[in-house]
Amino acid sequence: MPRRREKKSLTATQQRKKEHLELCLDAKAIAGPYDTGLGRYSFLHNALPEVDIAEINLSTTFLGKSLKAPLLISSMTGGFELARKVNRNLAQAAQELGLAMGVGSQRVALEEKSVADSFKVRDLAPDILLLGNLGAVQLNYGYDIEQCREAVQMIGADGLILHLNVLQEAVQPEGNRNFKGLTARIAEVCRQLEVPVVAKEVGGGISGDVALRLKQAGVKAIDVAGRGGTSWYAVEAKRAARRGQAVDLTFLDWGIPTEEALVQVRQATPDLEIVASGGIRSGLDIAKAVALGANLAAIGQPLLAPALESAEEVIKFLAGIIYEIKVAMLCVGATNLPELSKVALVRRSP
Repeated sequence: MPRRREKKSLTATQQRKKEHLELCLDAKAIAGPYDTGLGRYSFLHNALPEVDIAEINLSTTFLGKSLKAPLLISSMTGGFELARKVNRNLAQAAQELGLAMGVGSQRVALEEKSVADSFKVRDLAPDILLLGNLGAVQLNYGYDIEQCREAVQMIGADGLILHLNVLQEAVQPEGNRNFKGLTARIAEVCRQLEVPVVAKEVGGGISGDVALRLKQAGVKAIDVAGRGGTSWYAVEAKRAARRGQAVDLTFLDWGIPTEEALVQVRQATPDLEIVASGGIRSGLDIAKAVALGANLAAIGQPLLAPALESAEEVIKFLAGIIYEIKVAMLCVGATNLPELSKVALVRRSP
């Protein structure tokens, strides 16, 4: 009987990605102490909406591609076998429901070509808006337009996310901490890349001033990814604790809340497409985000557990979120997203 080939050991980057996924399954363990700020807003209830919920239309477009609902499955993982399962189950759900999807950072696959398959989902999701993903700071560490093109071509992406993770890189033992001159390098990628570039934070939020600089650099959309959801600072602290290292929580409450980031970015860049993310946990959150100026909202961490089960579990979870959006719209009398975007929200004092 032939001996079974032993699995190749994980590279340092793969191991880090694996630890990230494991830690992110526990939402409470990697959440910061503050919420998104969306809870301070409420809709004025319409007791006589003159709307049939069956006729509510959630369709929209983003980066020129049609979606059936204003929802992006957020960038999370890739680079090892379990991540492949997660990505493929997420992609099947996105295809079934007509949603957008981003993959996790593809740096690991550029370094280790054998794991590129863990990001590839086009065979299961030929029609979705699919976004590739690289850390923007890598443009200061040898990456250029060629690596960006390779990430896009690897998965047949419709666009490329360049994620900004200053705080995470600052505290991560393996972090890359030189962000000097990065705006100009992002602008160079935007000029040369054949698909649109999306700038995304990872939990620290994007301010109006930074949004304006990103727009001037040529990005076509911004994912504000504010404080209130997964804290990558907390994730790195948990990684340190696993190794028996001292844990510093000085910056646990750092960042711009999702609501504040969304409002600032919309005011600074009124004609840019915007994704609201960072602690989005319900269809009501998404409805509020649209009313505050978002084109889409993104959900990440809550999808990990269902994605480890099956595509059907992801579909079930997201179908519930989509129905909640419709309930919110029914209760304010909005039949489509343009109407929802004009509905006033009541803001309570902090």
